[in-house]
Amino acid sequence: MVRQPRRRKAYPRNRFAEGDHALLIDRRGRRYFISLSAEKSFHTHLGVVPHADIIGQEIGARVHTATGHELLALSPTLGDFVQEMPHPTQVVYAKDLGAILMYGDIFPGAVVLEAGLGSGALTMALLRAVGVKGRVISYEVRPEFVEKARKNIETLNPDPKNLEIKIKDVYQGIDETGLDRIVLDVPEPWHVVPAAAQALVPGGVFLSFLPTVLQIHHLQEALWESRHFDLMETIEVLVRPWSVTRRSVRPVHRMVAHTGFITIARRCALREGPGWDEDEPGVSRGPEVEGDGVPGEMGLSPGG
Repeated sequence: MVRQPRRRKAYPRNRFAEGDHALLIDRRGRRYFISLSAEKSFHTHLGVVPHADIIGQEIGARVHTATGHELLALSPTLGDFVQEMPHPTQVVYAKDLGAILMYGDIFPGAVVLEAGLGSGALTMALLRAVGVKGRVISYEVRPEFVEKARKNIETLNPDPKNLEIKIKDVYQGIDETGLDRIVLDVPEPWHVVPAAAQALVPGGVFLSFLPTVLQIHHLQEALWESRHFDLMETIEVLVRPWSVTRRSVRPVHRMVAHTGFITIARRCALREGPGWDEDEPGVSRGPEVEGDGVPGEMGLSPGG
């Protein structure tokens, strides 16, 4: 006899249903990530909460353990899930994911090549940004990471029809053409620059995430020397949380500082003229900073 899947009881979108993911937060800010099942219970040192007590509740409800301790129940954001999910490799965290989507201009309907699948965090952000009409192609050279990453991705996106994962070394070339964006999380992206110049559409964006200054210098040099790229820019995102209470306002003792550098470049018509060393003042090719410290929009002065 074939066992039929359990019919999921319908609940409004703003209420928890069986199979949903829930993030439980106690009074001290400790977080617990669970998948809801009516037969299960959540056990903690604060007591037990049957999942059935959460299913059907509004998202943002306050539930209580058997010992009376209160837990806040929320649906996890993408940032929450990236922080809590299993990651056998170094993961790209929320502060960099947001910058990658904006500086990379990842738009609905875009065709994006990603190299370096890793744990799947960046892939999930790209899939959300391109939407159902877009497409993400992910190259990963390590087969042992693919299934783990796929499991992470399918936890939040059970049927990613617009995702294609290839076991392929991006350093050996790019199969696709007409790509809107190329996003790299690999240690030597300069090897990809020649292929990227051929695979990107005119005006397409090349983006790389790297941890060290030696790597970004090597990459910028390769981008400049290819003569197919312009408007090169490298940024670093630092997040400084603040503690705001009734009695004091101050920075917290720990901040999320350096995780990596984001380098962006645009694929343009073949450039003529001086090489990188001969054009030292324009090495960054990014927005010029005006005298008042405010970058001119799109690299132009306010009067430009």
